[in-house]
Amino acid sequence: MAKSFDSHPVQYWHKLDDGRIQCDLCPRFCRLHEGQRAFCFVRARQGDQMVLTTYGRSSGFCVDPVEKKALNHFLPGSPVLSFGTSGCNLGCKFCQNWDISKAREYDVLAERAYPEDIARMAERLGCPSVAYTYNDPTIFHEYAIDTAIACRARGIKSIAVTAGYVCPEPRAEFYRHMDAANIDLKGFTDEFYHKVCYAHLQPVLDTLVYVKRETRVWLEITTLLIPGLNDSEAELEQMTQWVVENLGPDVPWHFTAFHPDWRMRDIPPTPAETLSRARAIATKNGVRYAFTGNVHDPAGQATYCHQCHALLIGRDWYEITAWRLTDDSKCKNCGTACAGRFGRSPGTWGSKRMPVSMSTASGGPGDTSAPLYAWG
Repeated sequence: MAKSFDSHPVQYWHKLDDGRIQCDLCPRFCRLHEGQRAFCFVRARQGDQMVLTTYGRSSGFCVDPVEKKALNHFLPGSPVLSFGTSGCNLGCKFCQNWDISKAREYDVLAERAYPEDIARMAERLGCPSVAYTYNDPTIFHEYAIDTAIACRARGIKSIAVTAGYVCPEPRAEFYRHMDAANIDLKGFTDEFYHKVCYAHLQPVLDTLVYVKRETRVWLEITTLLIPGLNDSEAELEQMTQWVVENLGPDVPWHFTAFHPDWRMRDIPPTPAETLSRARAIATKNGVRYAFTGNVHDPAGQATYCHQCHALLIGRDWYEITAWRLTDDSKCKNCGTACAGRFGRSPGTWGSKRMPVSMSTASGGPGDTSAPLYAWG
């Protein structure tokens, strides 16, 4: 196997009696001979060790609204510096970032970007957070953690956008360094996970419970509803009941619309009515903050007080259109607390999407110029 970019030694593997080495990062437990790559493609065997072949390389950077991650109750209205690498440890047939997640890393990794560079770039841009996204940060575990450490030293938060398919020991290490996460709950049957995602449901449920119960990480959930596959009323009832019973009522949940992509181009887009039905079922079963996504639905994307039902945060796509929270995050109408991590006021980034490059946005080690965006 030719060495590609930075081959960074990693943890979470062990030798097998038959001469192979086993990756213990995610529940796939890939077993590799010399020169082989794991399913994710970016963790590989070189000699008698496992390495990450994408450390210090990114598929690109963009400043997005944090709501696009999707996080509606974490620093609303703020910009987030988003980046990813390549590869994925799931094989979702409906992947909507397949050009990155299914790419061989040398096809898409255009930017060399080490952790301190990324932290400095976020600070220079005025982003209060960095999101590990586009592909799953689970597979670039060491790179994400080192970046999060560099960010935390500058007061910058870290956001994981992930499928949650990870083993317990690396999961605990990873989330010690995260401040927020959006975890995909892709369906609620093991058959769906196995046939459509080439994975299993239980490890994802375990991650959701761990993050909610054992960490201080702010958690939100996303479920992409695919017509005929994971959108039945029975499945939505079971899934929403499980979330309330195991995670509580305060975890915001985004029901988003599928559009034909990757290997599922023969399935039609999700009707808006399906998203509204899912949101209604979730609300009926006790989810306090249920949202629709990937469609224009201001009513379905707003935050309401769960006590008096007053509008708390209005949204039009990623624009904040109303803000009716007190300085201590309570409903101005009845005084009920709204779950989340809020500032005294929302940011004003809006729906802008701003691609950036390391060379133009990071500044130098001694750069003292003002941030390009003033947050807070």
